[in-house]
Parts: sequence; structure tokens; C-alpha cells
Amino acid sequence: MLTKIYSGTTFGLKGVLIEVEVDVARSGFPTFTIVGLPDKSVAEAKDRVRTAIVNAGFSMPDSKITVNLAPADIPKEGAGFDLPIALGILASCGVIRKDLLSKSLFIGELSLLGDLRRVPGIISLSLMLKKYHLENIFLPWENAQEAAMADSGNVFPVRSLSDLIFHLNLEKAINPFSHFDFSQLKKQVNYEFDFADIQGQQLAKRALEIAAAGFHNLFLKGPPGAGKTMLAKAFPSILPEMNKEEIIQVSQIYSVSGLTDRSFYTANRPFRSPHHTISKSGLIGGGSNPTPGEISLAHRGVLFLDEFSEFPRSVLEALRQPMEDGKVIISRASGSLSFPCRFVLLATANPCPCGYLGHPTKTCRCLPGAVLKYQKKLSGPLMDRIDLHLEVQPVPEKQLTQVGSLEASAIIRARVLKARLKQINRLRNTPLHSNGEMSSVEVKKYCRLHPQAQDLLKKAVGQLNLSARTYFKIIKIAQTITDLSEEDEITASAVAEALQYRIKEG
Repeated sequence: MLTKIYSGTTFGLKGVLIEVEVDVARSGFPTFTIVGLPDKSVAEAKDRVRTAIVNAGFSMPDSKITVNLAPADIPKEGAGFDLPIALGILASCGVIRKDLLSKSLFIGELSLLGDLRRVPGIISLSLMLKKYHLENIFLPWENAQEAAMADSGNVFPVRSLSDLIFHLNLEKAINPFSHFDFSQLKKQVNYEFDFADIQGQQLAKRALEIAAAGFHNLFLKGPPGAGKTMLAKAFPSILPEMNKEEIIQVSQIYSVSGLTDRSFYTANRPFRSPHHTISKSGLIGGGSNPTPGEISLAHRGVLFLDEFSEFPRSVLEALRQPMEDGKVIISRASGSLSFPCRFVLLATANPCPCGYLGHPTKTCRCLPGAVLKYQKKLSGPLMDRIDLHLEVQPVPEKQLTQVGSLEASAIIRARVLKARLKQINRLRNTPLHSNGEMSSVEVKKYCRLHPQAQDLLKKAVGQLNLSARTYFKIIKIAQTITDLSEEDEITASAVAEALQYRIKEG
């Protein structure tokens, strides 16, 4: 007897519907075969399913069992097909009713005792319920909150195979999971550093505030001990909270990567800090079955690259297109996958190998050729894609030993939030969220310059030889400065401040 059950797998971030066809023949030599391009973990499902059915108190048919995972040309990975395969076998034997099977999605890994274990990619699978007109999703109870975030259908958290069988046979109902309340995600976060803990560095703090408000990339260059890393680690404390759309996007990426914890992914903006020995595929994403890299895991958050010049040049050059497009496309023989990667790049580096080039009191010991070779690791096109450039000098003794209260991150975050709300309102008819995401088309359409600001910008283009990208970048930064000052038109002072953060020649 043939039974068809709906399940799913992920291809990149996209959920793909899989039809699990199970045939239990009345005659033939007893075998258990799974076809449809399964990987090793799927092929091993027959041993888990057989043992789970027996230990759950049901009989395993002594017949020829054939399982087809359709469409057959899509690779199937993971243990999530255990549950639909077990249900297909039991339904084909007449053990369970088939009333709910045609309008439900089933996914979950089975233990040998018949309990269900969590699986990755649940948000992507839940989002496809409406597309295929399915009403319910039955899944491990540990994945229930992730599925409820998608708000696409009825979510039934299942603890064991026997519980699900009783539910399908209308003997003992499983209560559906209540709708996810996003307000419960907004909790007080304990940040590693607060801006009130950092002495001096007022210009660097101002640059970080602008970067947070407008989602601009930032490069900090300075000698060791100047406070670059501490400033970078305090940066998350001034970022605004994510909205519902951003929470779902980030949670979907982490769910596919299997990085969600036992409850759900929180509303904290990602802060990824990979070591400089990372490979290109680790940073960008890849693999035989492509998975998100660090740039995608930093989506809607921060990618912090400490010791920027120590990263291999080939790895850094791979950042150029994703920084421009906000997405990365990975092509393999099986097809192309697109992962979102709209992040704030926060990079820090020393000015030379010894670190003391330009230091006010210490002498650089590097040869001129070594300095030039060190600085050439960062190409012009890559640096041109970074909005804000700042040289961080050591904090003077007077400021370092000064006693008194400094501006806390909460105060700065309030200003950042006001500026971000202005941007969201201005860009409400576009898919953009911030000034840093605008292209030249949006800059021309939404940025209003005062005549004096326009004149100053024209002089700067001629005298400083600004590129077209830098020209529009200056306007975007000036717009963020204007939003922070709660003005409606870009002023000359905003343009002048924005020009301070351009790449310095020489």
C-alpha cells in the first residue's frame, strides 16, 4: 500500500517541499530501500526508523519497503526525514489515520526510543507552508518556537513518535504552539563594554555613532594599545534593536546553519569576529552543499575584522562585491545559491608591521619597503568601499587618568535610534533600512542639500579628486550626521564633518 507524506529540506535559505512516498508491498523479499538522492545520514534512517517504531510499541512490517524522496534530482541531507518515513510506513500498514497527512508537513529526527530531536532549517521550512497551501507543521518540540516565528500555519510540537500517532488517530491531542510574541525578545542585554568605560577617543566614538546610525562601514587605524579593539567591542552597545523582519531574517540564517540554541535566536544584532586565518569559504560561504559564511552570519549586524591587514589578500578581495550588493551568490554544479549579507564592516589595523608609524612618542622600526608592502595588503577598491576612515591615536595621560562620568552607551543608542527611525520613514517606499544601503539613485532622490553644502561639495570634488563612489558616500554620511542632529536638510557643517572621514592620501 502506498502513502504520500509531505516533508521538506533546505537549499541555501530556501525551503524545498519533498514528497515522501512509502510503499509497503504485500509480497516480496523483506527489504528496506530509500531512493531519491539521499546522503549517508538519510540512508541510515532505515535503522533509526525500524528501531524507533519497535521501541514506541508498534510492529515493523516484515515486507518489502520502498521509500522515494521526490523530486529525485534534489540532494537530501540530514535526519529530518526520519519522522515522515516512519509515519509513511505505519500509515501504509493501517496503523494511523490519513486525515491530516495531506495538509500537513512532517519533519524530525528520531532517537532509537522514538523521541524526536531538533533539526536545522525549521524557519525556512515553516515559511513555505503558505506557498504550498499546507495548514500544519509537526516537528520536534525543541524547534517549536523557531517555527512559530514564521507565523505561517499551525505549529504542533511533538515529543515522541507515539504521541504523534495518538494525535493522528484522534486519541490524545497535541496542543498547537501559541503564536510567537516578538515583544518577549526585547530583554536587557549585558554588553562586554560600555562607551562610559572608554577614556578619551571622542572622535572615534563620534565615528562609531555615525556608523551605527547610518549602517556605515568603518576602518580604524592606529598603534597598539590605542583602544581600537575595545571601541569595536563596545560598538554593539549603541546599535538599535532589530525589528520583526530583521529578527526573522537573521534567525533563518542561523537556523539553516544549525546555530540556534534550544529556545530560539534572540533579538541581539549579530557580532561576528572571525580570526585572520579564516578561509575564503569560511568568510564568504561555500562547501559542496553551500552554507552561509561569516558575512551572512553577520547579516543586519557587525562583521568585526581585527588585524585587518593580517587577513590574506584573496580573502579580503572576496568582500568587495558582497559589500556593494548586500548579498553573495555561490555557484556550484547543482545550482546557484544567494545568501543575504547586509552588515556593518568594522575593521581595525596597525599602520605598519611594528605598529608605531606616526606614533607621537615611539619610533617606528620598520624599513620603508616593509611599510609599503604591509599597506599594499589592503587594495584601493576594497578601501574605497569603506565609508568612514579614522586614525586612532593613543589617549593622552591627562585624559587617561581623568576621573569623572562619561557618556553612556544608552544615551548614544537613543540618538542612534531617533536617526534610524528618520531613515526608515524616509525610505519607507523602498526595501532599504538605512542611509548606508542607498545607491546613487536613492541619494539623488532622498538627500536634500543646502546650497552652501552643495558648493562645499563641488569644491571638495575638484580639490580632493573624489571618485564618483566617494562623492555619493560623502553625501550619505552627511545625511546620517544630519539625521543625528535632527535637521531636515544637509548643511555645510555636515558635509565638512563627512569629508574628515574620507580616505587620506599618502
